[in-house]
Amino acid sequence: MIRLIYTTALLLCFAPLIPGVIGVFLPAISWLPALGYMAPGTEAFRQIIDWPNLTESIALTLFTGFSSTLLALFLTYVILSHHWGKPLWEKLESSLSPMLAMPHVALAISLVLLLSPTGWVFRVLEAMGISFDGEMNLIKDPFGIGLILMLAIKETPFLLIMSIPVLRQLNVQRLCAVSESLGYTRSESWRMVIFPLWMPRLRLPLFAVAAYGLSVVDVALILGPTRPPTLAVVLWQWFNEPDIFFLPRAAAGALLMLGLTAMVLCLMRSVEWFILQKCRQWQTSGASSNKRRHEKTKPPRLPFFLFIPLFTFPILILWSFALRWRFPALLPSQLSSRFWEQELSNIITLIGNSLFYATVSSILALILVVSCLEFRSKYHRGLPVWLFTIPLITPQLSLLFGIQVSTFLIPGQHYQLWVMWSHLIFVFPYLYLTLDGTWRSYDIRLDMCSRSLGKTAWQTWWHVKRPQVQPAIIFGLAVGISVSLAQYLPTQMLGAGRISTLTTEAVALSSGQDRRVMAIYGLLQGILPLVFFSLALFFNRRRIHDSVSQRP
Repeated sequence: MIRLIYTTALLLCFAPLIPGVIGVFLPAISWLPALGYMAPGTEAFRQIIDWPNLTESIALTLFTGFSSTLLALFLTYVILSHHWGKPLWEKLESSLSPMLAMPHVALAISLVLLLSPTGWVFRVLEAMGISFDGEMNLIKDPFGIGLILMLAIKETPFLLIMSIPVLRQLNVQRLCAVSESLGYTRSESWRMVIFPLWMPRLRLPLFAVAAYGLSVVDVALILGPTRPPTLAVVLWQWFNEPDIFFLPRAAAGALLMLGLTAMVLCLMRSVEWFILQKCRQWQTSGASSNKRRHEKTKPPRLPFFLFIPLFTFPILILWSFALRWRFPALLPSQLSSRFWEQELSNIITLIGNSLFYATVSSILALILVVSCLEFRSKYHRGLPVWLFTIPLITPQLSLLFGIQVSTFLIPGQHYQLWVMWSHLIFVFPYLYLTLDGTWRSYDIRLDMCSRSLGKTAWQTWWHVKRPQVQPAIIFGLAVGISVSLAQYLPTQMLGAGRISTLTTEAVALSSGQDRRVMAIYGLLQGILPLVFFSLALFFNRRRIHDSVSQRP
């Protein structure tokens, strides 16, 4: 049974990668018999080269994607080096899950309401007597600064969560104690000892962050530059061209995006090798002084920017009930529930659609992930972890375009099935990364002891192993649901625009509609994942409380 489910997981989650690549390559070389393109050629690539703003779009893409990744990595390292192992770290670790639950689109809408020239931040500055007269704007600025800040703020909690099992495996306290006994300060211990060990183990999550930053569409539509936009937005515009004969150009652009992402990831790997392997003098230079320096001890403080996703909820709530809010007033002069009543029927439908696809895809992904992990535990072999992360480090636009072309070959309109399948493809790797550490750390001797007492394999799993891994399973299910709720491109492309969710509606409304309505959808999109994470934390804590109370 495990073999069958393991094979099904490979077919459902990795088989689409092959038609995904073929489906984007063949149209890119102008071979698309359905449109009359029978002979391969390079016309599509010539059209891309002739596009007037290609260089500027590529430069913006590289600048925003690379800068946001480096900034997120820097912030992650600073937070870990200052707070890991200290009492305040427990509070920070418990707050990471709610911050991670905030979808990208909801956070982007919140930043629009905060940082736009008439946003709440500028209202506060006006009240303090500081006026910019609309000259400073981080929303859709030509350099993508607002997009960089948003991506860095959103991805830092993800990198922090991915770093927790890595640092626990490294036993940071012991490494710091040994280093400090040799005269190193805490900062030197982290820089010379822990960083070279931590960085290679964070490579795949960092690659996922970089790939997302380079190919993001939904957030770039809300916060990114427009003249010209980033390459991903340009490709999305080409995909939505009403003239289908421009499809080869869009396919060639998707291939360009794929190559650009691969080039950046190779560059990051080369830089990592050069710093950690080739140029190692900074690791072996020793302590800065023969006599140990005493570092100034400052009271630890939680990094404020991490709580921006939580602080944005009050702004969204205010805007959703604001009937009249003139600039530069700090609070609305009139409140009303009219916009909630106006959107109520549509909201119920969208929430139902979003929860349906999120729960179904997450439960299916959970079954497949657990089966893959059990297959590896039982037979001591399986696919490498990096293969499971391919959907994360591949640009969504490039992968989904090829899958979409492949679905055209199947007769019938199965849009719900395709959307569910596309969500499963991207939920699966997140769930696998979430549960992999728990399965690796499980003590297999417990199973051996249970089997020696006459228990069957199923009884052993249900009564011995399941209670040990259940908290991770519940948390992983919440992660999967939040990932599915945030999917924009899979829903739009595989659903052919016929299926609407909170995310697709929020992105559509962010392009100039009423801010009150935009705030409603941003608020709902942020609340739903937070509800599931809160339920996961509640059930896990309830289980711990019950197990403690049942002890003799």
